[in-house]
Amino acid sequence: MALIIPKCMKCNNEIKEDEQVLVQMRYPKRKGFTEIKAYLNLEGKFICEKCSEKINI
Repeated sequence: MALIIPKCMKCNNEIKEDEQVLVQMRYPKRKGFTEIKAYLNLEGKFICEKCSEKINI
């Protein structure tokens, strides 16, 4: 199974470990899930710290 590499949706740079990010996603319908990283990679869109500062969030 290939690893999913998260990338910023604005600048397309790879998100590094322990980097602060913003995640755009829908609130989950189901409650209780265990694989947080996998869920975020499948359902979320990431914005890196540099891009979030540029758009003043």
